[in-house]
Amino acid sequence: MFDLGTSFVASVARDPGALAIVDGDTRLTYAQWLDRISSLVAAFDGMGLKPGDRLVTVLQNRWEAASLHWACQLAGLTIVPINWRAKPDEIDFVIADCGAKATAFEQVAGQSIAGSELAPTIPRIAVGPDAGAAELTFAEMVATPAHVATPRAAADAWSLMLYTSGTTAKPKGVPRRHQAERMAALAHVAQNLYGQGERTLGVMPLYHTMGVRSLLAMSLIGGAFICLPRFDVARALELIAAEKVSNLYLVPTLYHDVVHHPDFARTDVSSVRKLGFAGAPMTDGLLGKLTEAFKPELFVNHYGSSEIYTFTVNQKAALKPGCAGKAGLNQLIRVVRLGAASAHDLAAPGEEGEIVALASSDEAFEGYWKRPEADARSLRDGWYFTGDTGYFDPDGELFVSGRVDDMIITGGENVSPVEIESCLSLHPGVFEVAVVGLPDERWGKIVVAFVQRTGAVTAQELDAHCKATGLANFKRPRRFEFVKAIPKSPVGKLLRRQLVAGEYEPERPDIAAE
Repeated sequence: MFDLGTSFVASVARDPGALAIVDGDTRLTYAQWLDRISSLVAAFDGMGLKPGDRLVTVLQNRWEAASLHWACQLAGLTIVPINWRAKPDEIDFVIADCGAKATAFEQVAGQSIAGSELAPTIPRIAVGPDAGAAELTFAEMVATPAHVATPRAAADAWSLMLYTSGTTAKPKGVPRRHQAERMAALAHVAQNLYGQGERTLGVMPLYHTMGVRSLLAMSLIGGAFICLPRFDVARALELIAAEKVSNLYLVPTLYHDVVHHPDFARTDVSSVRKLGFAGAPMTDGLLGKLTEAFKPELFVNHYGSSEIYTFTVNQKAALKPGCAGKAGLNQLIRVVRLGAASAHDLAAPGEEGEIVALASSDEAFEGYWKRPEADARSLRDGWYFTGDTGYFDPDGELFVSGRVDDMIITGGENVSPVEIESCLSLHPGVFEVAVVGLPDERWGKIVVAFVQRTGAVTAQELDAHCKATGLANFKRPRRFEFVKAIPKSPVGKLLRRQLVAGEYEPERPDIAAE
């Protein structure tokens, strides 16, 4: 199998004049981009970096970040991209945990790098103007004279290490090999029916599996990665229209913000023919809104993770709302009973349980970085225990109902927050909604809906809506809290734990209703 460096060189040979990357005034063909990437590889050599060394990057989605990603693949380095919002102690943890030999950062992360204890102990690469103190700048590196780089890594070498977001503990490193990364990119192309010369909006962070997949997938088909350094709805709409973006691959929150933005109605989005989403379930209301707004030829619900890129795919997401589909091209899926110790303790069809995926998938990781206790919890009997709950319907298709930790047990009944959120999302007075279980002396937990309203809808009206849609009585929220905004992570994932902890801003202190 190709390593990623060889894969990129092959892509350049196929489509040397094709547009590869756009970032503001920077527009590079594949041949031009390889020249600059080759200079970066030569600069890595000048820094004394060797194959197998790890480079931590603290960057937004700019062309320099994408270039460093590819340069690492050609040089045989392992890239370790982390959130550009990381604090000094978080940067120190990753540098120490992965044993980084260098770091690259930009101005937005300059203060955190300056406050880091470990960053100054290794070579620092400053990207862009006014980034801060560093031993080298990206501009100097990319100006290094160089011949076209020769790929140095084998297919089984480490390509990338992503760090999972640690909400209750330190984040875990997820190392992935070249062959797994390339196979995941090939599956992404096939499962999203991408064709030659596609253009994608490069806004999902390159420290997130969705962002990396978009970058790699475009290279395989001579496509263009249109950089959007950080998510800004107005700028995203401008780029879609100006660059004729043909496909979008986003988390549901970003789609929500796009179609509800005042500029959307007057923006030409006709070039977008394919929609894909991942990272979280999409509510029925948003599915309908997107279908009406884009009229896509393909609407894909992709369910996966950093550890194993694809679990399941549903290429007709709008026709069967909430359905995650069937196993991807490189996967086998089961649902086991909640609390099962073995992957062989299968749940019955229709029974909610934990979703497990075959760990020998071509797209899979092989275990967490120096975390044997995490491996013991997640990797059993040759299967990866996802921590997600779901069930198979009579057609053998998977429905993901939430996280094992998010399941609400009220009066002895299991309640999935996702089902209630989808129900409430269909009410015109609901802008966004999140459902959690809060402690209750009698019921153990009660179902509470946190709602960001579009108008003067009341708790009584929302409860009547739940009744009218046939939501079972024990699933109906016993309390509605109206909030100014639903808390989310930097990549748009709902942060239920903040709601449980009371970390939210009420719409008005007197608005909550039982």
